[in-house]
Amino acid sequence: MQEQRPSDKKEKKREFIRFLGVASTVGINMVVSTFVGFALGYWIVDEYLGTRPWFTVILTLLGIVAGFRYLFRIARRAGERGDD
Repeated sequence: MQEQRPSDKKEKKREFIRFLGVASTVGINMVVSTFVGFALGYWIVDEYLGTRPWFTVILTLLGIVAGFRYLFRIARRAGERGDD
């Protein structure tokens, strides 16, 4: 018996949709992590300690770093998957 494999066209479409999902996840994560860092610094830490704008800047930068860290992690996984 012959194994039935999806056509190349369907496989390429699935791979493209998977890529779009990962790309949108990375974009959303970059925005959310930056906003969370900003919100923590501005409304929580600086509001109570009266150190405005220092913790706002520091935590916003940490949020940006967290977003890029996630981006690099996803890129590495995609590179490892592509090497197979």
